[in-house]
Amino acid sequence: MKMGLDTSVVLRLLTGEPSPQAQTALRWVMNAKTRGIRLMISDLVASEVYFALQHHFNVSKAEALRHISMLLTSGDIEANGVVTGVLATPGLATAKPGFVDRLIHEQYLLDRATGMVTFERAARTLAHVELLGQE
Repeated sequence: MKMGLDTSVVLRLLTGEPSPQAQTALRWVMNAKTRGIRLMISDLVASEVYFALQHHFNVSKAEALRHISMLLTSGDIEANGVVTGVLATPGLATAKPGFVDRLIHEQYLLDRATGMVTFERAARTLAHVELLGQE
């Protein structure tokens, strides 16, 4: 059996705040693992966690990415989308386009789109991107 974790649970696991909810989340995860339940997070949860860590917990982009990577390489929680591959991008914390834009791009390609259309000039470094507004 598989079970997806919501952003609120992942944030409690990563931050330990608020403590009672973090302890509840950790107990639930440990219990689920002993019952053989595979735990996962989606690309959308990863992106919400990325922004929440920065904006609500004052964590840098690099640290937010490191925490998400550690969670997904722990062996306890897996990704069900493209986030693991995107996290492997060298220099991701300062890369242009950034983490979430790369998630969007990779998801489109995974869904067999022929590419992505955008006004974001930084995206021109990605494959199969049509840049608008360059007249």
